Amino acid sequence: MIVVNLDVMMAKRKMSLSQLSEKVDITLANLSILKNNKAKAVRFSTLEAICAALDCQPGDILEFVPDPPEGA
Repeated sequence: MIVVNLDVMMAKRKMSLSQLSEKVDITLANLSILKNNKAKAVRFSTLEAICAALDCQPGDILEFVPDPPEGA
């Protein structure tokens, strides 16, 4: 499963969702969906804009978390 750590990077950069929305030119609703791990996909252009605004790498925002083994 891919986990979106957008809230962590925003906190590190002391940036609110509305500030990021203005910098990246993405609606608050769409950023909120991404931040809350509800997004099914993200465009590279969106990821690039977020990384530029937060001065980070894609790996700072996206994290792969393996599913637990069956029976665990």
